[in-house]
Amino acid sequence: MLINSLQRLRQLAGRPWIPPRRGKAPYLWLLMLSFLFWKYMVVAPTWIEIGLLAATALLFVPVYFASYWCLGSAQALVIALTCLFGVVWAPFNFGASTFFIFACAMAAAIKTPRNAYCTVLAIVALAVATAWRLPGAGFNFLVPVLIVGTTLGFSGVMEAQLRRSRDQLLRKQEEVEQMATIAERERISRDLHDLLGHTLSLITLKAELAGKLFERDPDACRREIGDIEHSARAALSEVRSAVSGYRQTGFAHELTGARASLAAAGIALRAEVQAFALPPACENVMSLALREAVTNIVRHAGATECALSLALEDGMIVLRVADNGARLADGAAVRPGNGLTGMQERIAALGGKLALRVERGLALELRLPAGAAA
Repeated sequence: MLINSLQRLRQLAGRPWIPPRRGKAPYLWLLMLSFLFWKYMVVAPTWIEIGLLAATALLFVPVYFASYWCLGSAQALVIALTCLFGVVWAPFNFGASTFFIFACAMAAAIKTPRNAYCTVLAIVALAVATAWRLPGAGFNFLVPVLIVGTTLGFSGVMEAQLRRSRDQLLRKQEEVEQMATIAERERISRDLHDLLGHTLSLITLKAELAGKLFERDPDACRREIGDIEHSARAALSEVRSAVSGYRQTGFAHELTGARASLAAAGIALRAEVQAFALPPACENVMSLALREAVTNIVRHAGATECALSLALEDGMIVLRVADNGARLADGAAVRPGNGLTGMQERIAALGGKLALRVERGLALELRLPAGAAA
């Protein structure tokens, strides 16, 4: 097991020091190594101590970074090595309690919550046993572990549980989206086969018959060619109707999908939609805009409520979507992504306007002329 763990640690050498999704905060936690120098505010260090502290830091930093990547037995090895640093340094420097604090934080990487909590308690128990044999400085050594280490350990385990649940939910959403895409492709394939299969077979047969009648019966040949033209035009019309149906699902259908998406994300929807006829081009743009807005709210806003309204105001069709997300501060700049940029281009093509404002969260207002051409 030890050999496998060491091999696992060697494989980590080529990776980034910290997983990108964890941000820059893990680098700041290394400042807790400064606890090792508190002793020297009242006691002058020797050159031997300085050298040993430098060597300890050089050994511990790779172990610390590895803790963000290791799993299973490798993670247990990393925690054990960190505790070993604390046990070895404890008789000489009460600031060595920082290693037990690091070990408590590392326990959050253990996937099973029960095992993670038990590991934190075991680390604290080891710190208590270590402090018990320290002459005089045991209290200064133990208090940081009991207060900081226990708090970091338990809160880290709970945060890791939430992070894993969130990642699992995102993976499930991606799987559902992928399955929906595959199902839609299969449906389109079936529809096109139903639309074109029979017609193309008929055209093929009539073309073969026209070829046979070309010399023998020119009039019958012309009739067959006319039938071929009629069948081809009918097929083209059916394909155009089908493609138009795929591109324009309708605002009511999109609103139903938005309601389901927001409900799945735990976001309450307040919708006020006036009853009036939407021009086809406007309905298509409104539907796409609603889909993009809801997607942004579900993925990025961190909101609990969403307000939506569709109304006819002074000859303009107005769609408003607002959330109470807390991700944007007052006066923060809104940087449109590819989705919003594409939305703005479609709206501008119909002579409309798109406005984005930061209120409680992000508010979107879309205005289109009621007489926009299809």
